[in-house]
Amino acid sequence: MTTVHSPLVSPLRAAGYAVLPTPRETRLTGGTVQVHADWRLAHRAVDADDIAVRTLQSRLEEEHGFRLTGPANVNSPTVELAIDPQSVETDTDDDRQTQAYTLDIGPNRIVATGVGPAGLFYAVQTLLHLFDSGQGRLPQGRIRDWPRLAWRCIHWDTKHHQDTLETLRRYLDQAARYKINAVLFELEDKFAYPSHPVIGAPGAFTPAELQSLTDYALERHIQIIPDVQSPAHLCYVLKHETFSALRCDGSNYQICMDDPAARQLLFDMYDDLCDATRGAKFFHVSTDEVYYAGICEKYRRPYNPENRSLTLIDFIGAAHERLTRRNREMLIWLEYPLLPEHIDKLPARVINGVASRDPDQIRAERRHGIRRFVYWPTQGSELVFPRYFAFDPADGARNAGRLSAARDTFFDPALTDEAPMGAIAAAWDDAGLHNESFWLGWAHMAQHAWTPTAVSVEETTATFMDIHYGRGTAESMAAAYRTLHNAARLYEQTLEKLPSKVRGPAYGHPLWKGPMPRCDTGMMPPAEPRLPNDTAVSMPPVFGKRYAEAVARAPAAQDDCERLIEQLHGLLGRAQRNRYAIEVLISLTTHLRHFFRIVADVAKAEDSLRQAALAGKQGEHRQARRALIRARDTVRDTLRDGQAVFEGLRAVWERSQRPRNAPADGKFFVHVMDDVKDHFADRRADLTYLIAPEETLNLGDWLTQIDETIQRYDAATNRE
Repeated sequence: MTTVHSPLVSPLRAAGYAVLPTPRETRLTGGTVQVHADWRLAHRAVDADDIAVRTLQSRLEEEHGFRLTGPANVNSPTVELAIDPQSVETDTDDDRQTQAYTLDIGPNRIVATGVGPAGLFYAVQTLLHLFDSGQGRLPQGRIRDWPRLAWRCIHWDTKHHQDTLETLRRYLDQAARYKINAVLFELEDKFAYPSHPVIGAPGAFTPAELQSLTDYALERHIQIIPDVQSPAHLCYVLKHETFSALRCDGSNYQICMDDPAARQLLFDMYDDLCDATRGAKFFHVSTDEVYYAGICEKYRRPYNPENRSLTLIDFIGAAHERLTRRNREMLIWLEYPLLPEHIDKLPARVINGVASRDPDQIRAERRHGIRRFVYWPTQGSELVFPRYFAFDPADGARNAGRLSAARDTFFDPALTDEAPMGAIAAAWDDAGLHNESFWLGWAHMAQHAWTPTAVSVEETTATFMDIHYGRGTAESMAAAYRTLHNAARLYEQTLEKLPSKVRGPAYGHPLWKGPMPRCDTGMMPPAEPRLPNDTAVSMPPVFGKRYAEAVARAPAAQDDCERLIEQLHGLLGRAQRNRYAIEVLISLTTHLRHFFRIVADVAKAEDSLRQAALAGKQGEHRQARRALIRARDTVRDTLRDGQAVFEGLRAVWERSQRPRNAPADGKFFVHVMDDVKDHFADRRADLTYLIAPEETLNLGDWLTQIDETIQRYDAATNRE
């Protein structure tokens, strides 16, 4: 991958302003102008109720306490909003042209002009960024701007949770601030499919609710792209006995994609979502990780690499035909098991949502006219918080972090030499992270997909903080993110992959069928306390020895978390917006602090048990008993703290999400795990997946064992 070198600072940032994405062309002429309520609002070729007009006035009123209400005469200072198709020439022939705008800021007149309605909306977003960061004092000059890529798409993955409609509308408003104009909405069972009601989870979005969300997005120039995970990753459908006959080779991971009944089921689901997203332009069929295409050998034999590829090609062709009839452009993940030599058999109008670096595939896609999105994951399978920043893995070279990877990806010539039509910033729900943690990554995608020159990771991060949380928060919030990031990495490095006691072998490896042992993420429990003879306790330092490094680091990690919690509480009083996101960060930090307390306290309790053993051997029974009591109290208090921490986290999270898989309207969630995948967040049907790793220590059982040891020790010593 090419390493990109960024300018040290952009002109607007150098002048003290926070605008994201950074405009393409900025010319500052010197001086500033103060905008206040005495300014009037005028509009030319723009309806008075246009979303750009309403957004400007409502944001000024909500965040700054006034509207533009000056008298309507030519001498009044004026903000004018206008649409002029000839105002900017971009030399593009796609959707970028109508997103172009100019912003002219003079002493008594500000003119925001869009080539089209979207361009005007983006001009208003830039104007509001300048207003917010300058506290109403704007720099005089001219901005001329349009996007580098036509589509800037974020990914909402709801496979293991469901955000409320209110939350998603708020997310759409936040996306609009960053000129994000598409959402890949991976719904899985969070939609109530009218044709197959059994698929929808309790409380799933109804067609009317999804249409209302689509309309809300379209008004803000955002496309909702429904994503049906298929023909693989289909456990959410195939777990139901109703569809058991359609399982490919008996596995709930993948449907038998050549079977007419299987195709009809999937196409019914596509139709249901098309009906519920009227006005949308795209549809994502996924085709993600279809490892075992054709393994059932019903329609093409033998099962080999060529026939795997051709089976997938056939399915893509049939899906494309169906969606073309619904006037949707079809996105897919164009990847294994597809062979480059078969690309010319694909429908030419499909869109590859995950641009490849494979030279053979790139050449084949170009010859066939397949359009591409540049793909970058803001999160994969990491725990608690994304790996945004540089860190040192426990067993590898220093990792530069996802934000540096984003900049390098979006400026990689292999991916961007022939301008892709857009960018996708994926945020997978595999590990069950809260969506509030993804906004920094989504904003970095918006920066690189809009701005033609690479803005530095540091500037983009600082600008995001100032916009997302309010002016003057950049330094503190960036430091808070880094502290939380580092704590999450230490958490990950402390945990182990242990032979699973929860799940049996997987159906297969991505490259072959065959039993694959699974692992549990957790820690080895401490040894059971025991009486080696009638008057002494023996306790080997199993935990302290195995996790010596983590135990040594735990006190400092707890201190870091406590300082971060204090810092975040302070920021709650200073932030002008998105305070709920700070509460989520507090819940995550509190969760991590408790984990580090567990590490320290288990080692402490283990040490108390060793002290009891030593005292018991020396006949010092009172000291031995006190040490046993200390061990018991330490473990008991840790467990109580853990319950309080979890309940606090759940209370915060359930303000933006439905209670996870809770019954609704007499319907109960059917929890069946995937035969192939083993997502961290799918190990439990409720939010307790977050505490599953610490529960591998079996502290409740250990506490009982310590209590029983105390009773046995009392009985033994009282007989003397």
